[in-house]
Amino acid sequence: MSRLLVCPPDYFRIEYEINPWMRRTNTVDGERAYRQWHELMTVLEQDAGATLERMTPVPGLPDLVFTANAGVVLGKRAVPSRFRHPERQREEPYFEAWFREHDYEVIALEKGLYFEGAGDLLGFPDGWFGGYRQRSDIRCYSRLSEIFGREIIPVELIDSRFYHLDTCFCPLSGGELLYYPPAFDRYGQAAIAERVASERRLVVPEAEALKFACNAVCVGKHVVLPAGCPETMALLRDRGYEPHPVPLDEFMKSGGAAKCLTLALD
Repeated sequence: MSRLLVCPPDYFRIEYEINPWMRRTNTVDGERAYRQWHELMTVLEQDAGATLERMTPVPGLPDLVFTANAGVVLGKRAVPSRFRHPERQREEPYFEAWFREHDYEVIALEKGLYFEGAGDLLGFPDGWFGGYRQRSDIRCYSRLSEIFGREIIPVELIDSRFYHLDTCFCPLSGGELLYYPPAFDRYGQAAIAERVASERRLVVPEAEALKFACNAVCVGKHVVLPAGCPETMALLRDRGYEPHPVPLDEFMKSGGAAKCLTLALD
């Protein structure tokens, strides 16, 4: 994840409620959100060495800032998201247009086959995991496996607080996995354990999972994650990673943090 798609939070606010974190009464401080987003971008560019591609924000699309949900990219092939909720379906043409304007081969999924991008599809070079039930449809993964030529293992998300895979599951560059097991059903936990050896699985405590410790961005040995997760940072340091905590509480009001605000383009 050394090249990332991001979108400035010019119009970020909470205008609707489509996950347990979102409450319209919990007003976003726009200036604070802008400062937090810029600090995240600075850390990604200057400390982690990532290259950033910026989308143009659009009035009336407050969640366009969460570019992890734009779709999934492999090489020069892109599959844009098909959002479950009408409130976010309005973002689809803007994400698709960005991919086309940047010379990606765009492959659209059929309407009604819900898939919410890299928020729900993550993994390792030898196999990917696809989260389903809360937002994405399990049926999309057989089609995505065909498109990308990769094995995709569906895992069911059973806790509504962890509504996307990237809220509870973060593959690291060295092959380790940072994750919160209770977010998955027994089959999902077993499927993960079968593919990721026990010594490579880093279990995040519940208190820090609820601070979106797993919603992190790994660039080489750098891991950028929300502030306030000391146990997770210790786990990362023990494995040779350099954690970079960033305050992201304004975005957490909407159910997102560092990973939600980026899309890997490489």
